[in-house]
This record gives sequence, C-alpha cells and structure tokens, in this order.
Amino acid sequence: MSSLRLRKPSEEAATDAAVDQLRKPSEEAATDAVVDHRDSSTNIIHRQEEYHPRALESLSKQVVDKKRDLLRTLSYVAINVESSDNPREGDCHSLRDVDPKILSNLVREKSFESLAQLGGIKQIASILMTNLENGLSGDETDLTHRTNVFGPNKYNTPPAKSFLSFVLDAFKDLIVIILIACAVLSLAFGIKQRGLKEGWYDGGTIIIAIFLVVIVSAVTNYKQGRQFQKLSKESSNIKVEIVRDGRRQPISIFDIVVGDVVYLKIGDQVPADGLFVDGHSLRVDESSMTGESDHIEVDSENPFLFAGTKVIDGYGLMMVSSVGMNTAWGEMMSSVTRDLDARLNKLTSFIGKVGVSVAILAEFTSGKTKSGAVIDAVVPMVAAAVTIVVVAIPEGLPLAVTLTLAYSMKRMMGDNAMVRKLSACETMGSTTTICTDKTGTLTLNEMRVTELCMGKEHVSVDESREIAAGILEVLPQGIGMNTTGTVHMQPSASVPEISGSPTEKAILSWGVSELVMTMDKLKQEWEIIQVEAFNSEKKRSGVAVRRRGEQALHVHWKGAAEMILALCSDYYSQSGMMNVMNDEAQSDFGAIIKNMADKSLRCIPFAYKKIDGSLAQVHGKLEEDGLTLLGIVGIKDPCRPGVRRAVSACRSAGVNIKMITGDNMRTARAIALECGIFNPDEDLEHEAIVEGVQFRNYSPEQRTAAIEKIRVMAGSSPFDKLLMVQCLKQKGHVVAVTGDGTNDAPALKEADIGLSLGTQGTEVAKESSDIVILDDNFASVVTVLRWGRCFQLTVNVAALIINFVAAVSSGDVPLTAVQLLWVNLLMDTLGALALATEKPTNELMLKPPVGRTEPLISRVMWRNLISQAFSIFGVDKKVRDTIIFLCQVFNEFNARKLEEKNVFKGIHKNKLFLGIISITIILQVVMRLNWEQWGACIGLAALSWPIGWLVKCIPVSGKVSFFSRREEAS
Repeated sequence: MSSLRLRKPSEEAATDAAVDQLRKPSEEAATDAVVDHRDSSTNIIHRQEEYHPRALESLSKQVVDKKRDLLRTLSYVAINVESSDNPREGDCHSLRDVDPKILSNLVREKSFESLAQLGGIKQIASILMTNLENGLSGDETDLTHRTNVFGPNKYNTPPAKSFLSFVLDAFKDLIVIILIACAVLSLAFGIKQRGLKEGWYDGGTIIIAIFLVVIVSAVTNYKQGRQFQKLSKESSNIKVEIVRDGRRQPISIFDIVVGDVVYLKIGDQVPADGLFVDGHSLRVDESSMTGESDHIEVDSENPFLFAGTKVIDGYGLMMVSSVGMNTAWGEMMSSVTRDLDARLNKLTSFIGKVGVSVAILAEFTSGKTKSGAVIDAVVPMVAAAVTIVVVAIPEGLPLAVTLTLAYSMKRMMGDNAMVRKLSACETMGSTTTICTDKTGTLTLNEMRVTELCMGKEHVSVDESREIAAGILEVLPQGIGMNTTGTVHMQPSASVPEISGSPTEKAILSWGVSELVMTMDKLKQEWEIIQVEAFNSEKKRSGVAVRRRGEQALHVHWKGAAEMILALCSDYYSQSGMMNVMNDEAQSDFGAIIKNMADKSLRCIPFAYKKIDGSLAQVHGKLEEDGLTLLGIVGIKDPCRPGVRRAVSACRSAGVNIKMITGDNMRTARAIALECGIFNPDEDLEHEAIVEGVQFRNYSPEQRTAAIEKIRVMAGSSPFDKLLMVQCLKQKGHVVAVTGDGTNDAPALKEADIGLSLGTQGTEVAKESSDIVILDDNFASVVTVLRWGRCFQLTVNVAALIINFVAAVSSGDVPLTAVQLLWVNLLMDTLGALALATEKPTNELMLKPPVGRTEPLISRVMWRNLISQAFSIFGVDKKVRDTIIFLCQVFNEFNARKLEEKNVFKGIHKNKLFLGIISITIILQVVMRLNWEQWGACIGLAALSWPIGWLVKCIPVSGKVSFFSRREEAS
C-alpha cells in the first residue's frame, strides 16, 4: 500500500518543523529521509525499526487534491510513501512519536507561538489522526492505544487513608485524651487502695471502653471515607457528548482520549484540555483555574480550553489535546473540606453544658467532702464527673448521627437520590417549601410538535408539507441552521438519529419528518456567518446565514413567543402572502398563543429577515427588528406519571410547592392544573400566579407580603428564582430548590437544600447542590423529604437525670463511670443504628414539617424521656443496674413510634433492628443473676412498654422553648 502527497519545498520544511516539534526527544536523531527533487516517483526510505514522523505527516494529512498535475513544475515534490501493509499498525507507531508534554504545555501556557510552529490546529489534528468533522473512528484498538500513549482521562487521587490512620486520629480526640488521663489516675489510685487484684477494675474497664470507642469510631470513619470515595467517583463520572464516526454520542468523561472531538454547550464542564475547532459565541468561566471571575471568549483567535472550566454561553467543538494528569487541572487537584452542621454542634454544646452542670452539682451535693475521705474520694469523684461530661458531650451523639446518616445515604441511593452532603438528610426533613422547575421535573421532558399555526390559521402537523412554497423554502433554514442539535443518518438506518436538548430534538424531528428537511443539503448550500446562542435571560436564539457564493444574508430567530412576536413587523399568511403586523394582528396572534398555552403547549415562533447587497454585513449584533413571522409551533411535554400524587403528598405533609418556569402565564397555569398545584375547582387568588418581571419589580415589602400566596411564577429568570428563595428564607421557611441550569447555581447555593437533576442537569448545577435527583422525577424529591423526616436523634438525658437525682438524694452515684460509658458507647450507638434501619413510612407525611425555629427535642420526646427516666426508681439495689440497662433496650421499641401506641407495627419487616436488639441484650449480661432475678429484671424493664402506652395517651400541644434549632448567623 502507498499514499501520495504533494507539496512545495517551503511547505515541506514548515511541516517537518511542526512534526519535529511534537516528536519525542529520543527520536530527534532518527535518520532523515532522502528525497530526490527531480524524480516524481522517489521513495522515502526509512529504517524498519524507526517510523519517521515525516511519513506520519504524509499519511495523516491528505488535504491536497490528488488530481494536481505532478509534472507541472519542478518546484513541487512528489513523495511516494511506502506505508505499512497494516495502516492501523502504522498509526500506532506514529502516535508514539508524539510527545504528550508538548501538547500539554501548548494549552497550559496558551502559547500562540508554539501553535503557529506546530502548523495550527488542523496540522495537529492531522498528526493526531483526527478528522475534525467526523471525529475518531471509535475503533477499540485505536482508542486503547491512545489511552496507552497519552494516559487515561483520570486524575491521581491521594491514596485512601489506612485503617491505622483512622485509629491514630481517634486517639487525638480531646475527649479520648481526657478519658485516658482519667483511666491512668483511676488505675494508679485503685491499685494503691485495693491492690492489683481488684484495684485495676475501674481504670482497666475505662481503658477497654476507650479502645471500644476508638475502634468503633475508626471503623465508622473508615467505612464513611470509602463510601465518600465511591460517591465522589460516581458524582465525577460526567456524561459528555463527543463526535465519533460522524455521530454525536454521549460517553463517560473517563473514556475520552486525545484526539476526540467534543461538543460543548452552555452549562457543560470542559472535560479535558483542548483546542477550539468550531462554534459560536463560546464563552467559558476560567475562575476554577485563574481565580478571576472574568468570562473568557474562546474562538480561533483564542483557541485554548482547560479541563474543569465551565461553558457559560454559546456552543462549540473542541479537539482534546491532553487528558488526566497531563492537563493543567491535573496539577491543581485539591480536596474540598466541609464544616460540620451548625445545628448538631449547637445540640452537642447544649448537652455538654447540662452535663457539666450535672457533674458539678452531683459532686458538691454528694456529702463526700469530709477531711478523712478527701484523698480516697478524689479519684472516683473526678472519674464520675469526667465520665458524666464525656457522656453529656457525647462521643456517641456524633457517632450515632454519622452511622444513621451514612446508612440513610446508602438506602437513598436506591431511591434515586445521591446525597452529596451528610447534613442534607436531616435538613430535608425540616423543609417547609419546595421551589421546583417544570420541564423534566414535573414533566417527562419528552417533547414533540403537536400543533402548527401558519398565519392566523391552524394547520395539522400531518399536513405541514402543504404550506406555501415560499415559506417551505425559508422555514427549514430557521429550523436546521438555528439549532444546537444534530441530525445523523446511519447508512443502514431508515430513521435519522437526532441529538440535542428535548426542545431542539422535537423541532428537528418535525422538520425532518414533516418538512422533508435535509441537514446535509442545508449545510452544503448555506454557511453560518454569526450566531447568538440561547440562554435563560435572552430567551431566544438567532443565526445569520448566507447562501454560498451570494451576498444576501438571512437572519433567523426563534424563542419565547411574546418576545419574538414583538420583534415582527410582518407575517406570512397560510397561502404565502406577506401581511403587515398591525395592532389587530398582534392581538390575534396573542390570542392564538394563549389558546395554545391553555392546552399546556410550549409555543415557539420562527421569524426571519432578508438583508440584501451592501447592507448584508454583521456588526457585532444580529438584526432583530423588522422581522417576518414564518409560523408558530406548539410543543407538548406531558406531565410525569405520579406527579399529582407526589404533589398531594407534599400538601398533606404541610409542605408548600411553588413552580418556577420560563413558560408564559397560560402554559404555566395549565401545567399547574395538570400537576395538581392548582385544583380545577379552586378559586385562585389574584397573586397565586405571577410573572417573573412583576415579582422582580415588587418592593421588598410587597414581595414579603405576596410570597406566601404565590404558587406559580411564570416567565421567570434564574435571578427571580434566587429572589424568591431569599424572600422565603427571610420569612423563616426552610427552602428546598430544584435546578438544572448553570444559572440556577446561585439559587441552589442560597437554598437550605439544593436539589440538582442528574439526567438533564449541568455539571455547574450538580456541584452547587446538596442532593442529586438521579431520575429527575419530582416523586423522588418527595421520597427524599420522607427520608429526611425519618432521621432521629437520640440523647442521653435519661442517664443524666438518673445520676443527678440519685447523687442529690442519697450521695451515691448509681451509674459508675464504666456503666455510663457503656450506656453512651454501646446502648446509644447501637440504638441509633437500630432506629436508623426503620424505613420511612407514609405516616411521616401526614404531619407538618419541623421548621427552622422548632426544638430539636419536641414536647412529645420530653414527655416520653422524663416519664421513662423516673419510672425506674425505688427498685432493689441488687437488680437496679441491670434493670436500668434493660429499660434502655425496651425503650428502643418505644422510640420506633414516638406517638403511635402500637410500637410493634411492622417490626417483623425490620430484621436488622431485631438483630441489633438481640446483640445488645447478649452483651448486657454483666453481672451474675439467678433466673428469678433475671425474670424480675426483664419483667420490671418491660413495664416501659405499658408506661409508654399510657404516656402517649397524654395529649401534647404547642412548642417547647427549652432549646431551639434556630441557627446563629454565620
């Protein structure tokens, strides 16, 4: 096999220099080819073991017309390249000649000089064997080889901390250090007073307890670390669109290789370092790289794109030049640390203060301050006081919370919710208002054109081909050229493959199937001169196109119905006649749009303007005045099944639903009725539905007064959503917000809970959120709400009350340091895990939410806690300690249902709960009792069930202000 390449000597020298720039240093000494300029059939001779880069260039860059006359002049050189019989093998050898470091430095340093020396983007693409139009072939052998040569698109993560590291970290905890000191003192004084045989007991047991908490803590943190590592990997597994074999297709970001052609649009994260190939109005946010908030325009004048940066406007194609650790981002990888939840800290602080107070009061009222007993009593006093403090500032509380949340996170993944922040689980249970998008969340995001209006007449979609010839000539331009979607026809397929956003796919599908639009023919006949990409602020997109070889420009616009209609001075009738868009016509079209919107259709008008001769110049901004309306399409996006039921569940749970959409008032109202946000027979208040601009123009006082009544905001921008979230928070609401776009990021960050959409959400939105809804379904949002309400805290109030009351009344501390540690480390931690295994029930959604200012421990919880704590007094000392612990076990059942009398409901379904209770009871055998004593203990402890039943008959209402969950301003 051979390949023929024709070039001038000057071109040859330039190309050789470019290829030499990309060669690895070890190959600079390769034997130069010997070329005879006088012989048109001269062969390039090279060693078999060394594949010269010049041969690579000759094979890969075939841009010269093969029909050029080889003998026309001696100033040309004809090179007959004797290539490998196996082209793929030849390709592989040539890719090894390319030095990844040179490509990496080219983008990292934004070196225009190096780019010029390398011959520009097309020359680099040629050397990388990339077809800039059709991308790589997708051949597995080629992709594997590229990965081997240039590396995978993955970053080196620091090695996971070993289990031993977590153990050592646990020993650094202040509480553990205090306990160790207490144990050492207890050992020393105990052995001195009672001898080695009995004196080691208290101190030794505390040391065992220390090791227990250290091991449990280390195991928990180790598992949590691994879980977060897995979560991080899943959340970073972004889907990107690439072009391979001429087809636009989504792949994992990890599967990108050097030479891939990647499609970028608003909201995308740039997946690797690369060079701009083609596109319009492409602007990126490089703040993640530079720290500057300026938005950089990327075009042929500035073609450098960095991994990790975000596309904030426009769209384009890039060729990947470096991946993984060879990118600029690869050198800047750093982990992000997050603070602990403020409310949990406040609760721990509160219990700590109570515990210190109890410890002080217990010791100073114990009567053990006589001069002869001071030395003997000091160590037990210190040990008891320290241990009460340890219990009260619990190692168990954060441990129990971590175990509970970590378990819930795993279960929630199965319910299509990926939790990015642990604290989000609990906060979601307090949510009072959910601000939700419409498209894709309440609706299926499966759009299709169901209605067509030409002039003032409705035309059946099936009869689209019968519209006037003049319109049929222009309309496909507006559909096929003013789009970010693509149409690809496989050779063996009968139906084309259409890619893009759901709206673009719906319009393109209609154009291809009903208007017989051919994208390839359009692109051959017309060239794009300028583009204004769609974004959520402008709500329209435009394009200027010119027929090849002509001067006249056609400017096409499409977008929000009201905006496009306002730009039109004329319109085409169904017959193809042009008419003036006067006030009467504007009113008629307004009525048509309202009629379509009442059917919950999204209205997209198409308009255009022809600019002839010398006026056909583009000066920075597309013409948008004096347009001619071509027609209006109505797009249907049906509601998701189950949305009505989910909205109803939220209402029953006392959670307000507010829909925020960019659609007009009529469409928004129709969708709200369809989803159950409005009821058909409901007499809507005037302010129940508002437009974004109206809400924006309210004074702060007006917004505050209206916010509670607003249930739908139409024609809104991301700024309006942010404004609504801020206003709701000022009113004391706990706000959850769903978002999918880049511009939703501020609202997602501002909300108490940010919920991004996993399928259609941009990477910017996901990074700004707390929870990712993997299936984009509003029903999954309600599931997250139910999980949040299931989250429960357990505190050691009972143990504190027992010790304090006993110390004050008798001077004796019934629970020793060892026993208190046992309660804290084993009973509460295992108890919390047992309760965490309870799956959320529908009953949780029948109560109002616990708001921002509500107490963490409700009146119901205080009623149950205090009654159970005082129920164990007056019991024989011999069995008292065992009863105390068994009461804790039996109260686990009471804690399952705080207000329901039947605490055994559904218990047979929770085998893990029963298993943990069994383990706790087995571990509880700490002192030898006979069967009669055990029977008495179990019988008396079991009284906690009927006591719990009776106590639950006592009605509880109102709020308790013992301590509040109000967050302090940070």
